[in-house]
Amino acid sequence: MNVVDLFAGCGGMSLGFHLAGNKTLLASEKDEWASETYKANHSGTKVITGDICLVKDWRDHVGKKTVDGVIGGPPCQGFSLSGNRDKSDPRNSLFMEFIRCVKELQPKFFVMENVPGLLSMKTAKGQKVSEIIKAEFRAIGYKVAYDVLNAADFGVPQTRERVFFIGVKEDMPYCKSEIFPKPTTALNRRVCALDAISDLPQVNSGEGEESQEYPKAASNKYQEWCRQNSKEVINHVAMRHTQRIIERFKVIQAGQSVADVSEEHSATKRGDPTIKSGKVFGQNNMRVHAHKPSPTVAASFQSNFIHPKLDRNFTAREGARLQSFPDHYVFKGKRTTMSWEKNLSQYQQIGNAVPPLLAKAIADSVMIYLKHAEKFDDDTETVMAAQLDLDLKQ
Repeated sequence: MNVVDLFAGCGGMSLGFHLAGNKTLLASEKDEWASETYKANHSGTKVITGDICLVKDWRDHVGKKTVDGVIGGPPCQGFSLSGNRDKSDPRNSLFMEFIRCVKELQPKFFVMENVPGLLSMKTAKGQKVSEIIKAEFRAIGYKVAYDVLNAADFGVPQTRERVFFIGVKEDMPYCKSEIFPKPTTALNRRVCALDAISDLPQVNSGEGEESQEYPKAASNKYQEWCRQNSKEVINHVAMRHTQRIIERFKVIQAGQSVADVSEEHSATKRGDPTIKSGKVFGQNNMRVHAHKPSPTVAASFQSNFIHPKLDRNFTAREGARLQSFPDHYVFKGKRTTMSWEKNLSQYQQIGNAVPPLLAKAIADSVMIYLKHAEKFDDDTETVMAAQLDLDLKQ
């Protein structure tokens, strides 16, 4: 199938759909470094780098080619653009650009990703944001439902929950239990953090080269999968820590963070290590359990986590492994950035991405559903939504 990827970031969703045998005709991403990463890894895709609101006609960019699906994740950092409008209302946000693209291209399906916190959000008038989103899709001719999926259930070495809205054109039956993927990894067979990264060069603080050889053979199927089409390890340079930080890391045990250290090793004020900051963030400097999937790899993971065995933060490549990016996937831009720099660092690109193996599971499930859609009937949720729309019209 042919898809269009909106708010594409560094390309995690596109890669997942590619792994399932699909082609991304077009991608849109505002950030220059994330767009550079996308282009480096998806040479056959046309990429629009810039503000999505400035795209006048999506059909102009895909020509006469059939678009089967629109995928992507509109920004979730609050629903607000300008003026005095209700900031919690998705109709006042970039979400509507996703709607516009679907309306113009009329694909068979769409997949939209966001954080689970969206499901508890309400507008100033008390309306549930999730219901508004579904109503907006129904208004342009699509049946839609959402579900929360955990990446660890689909072979990703990370307990990352995200909500996905999946829709199909209204002339097709919609059965939520069939179109959403079922877990492919049993609870007791989940890929753990150390299994995901133990074959990479064991670099210490400040060590590593941009290109390195594998120091040993892969020791499990996940590592073998990550190494396909790759002869070297890239993006694997460790952050340089002060000796004081390293000493702090040494006393932090698995599952503990900076919140668990003694005052001797507690955080100090920036620019003056003689003064304690007084601020404690429980997620900062958390040592990841070696034999469990990693916690959620967020955009800030460069300082969130400590390696299970070494006294340093994760490298970009280790973060990519925990997100299920294969080793041949190269990340562009700076490894890290200062707060005033506008582009997304390699760490931020990786943390913002949809895990490719999770995206692949969704793509596989949607493809099978579309192939056999005539065998299904509308489920209860879809029938009730249709009745609600009819009542509103009357």
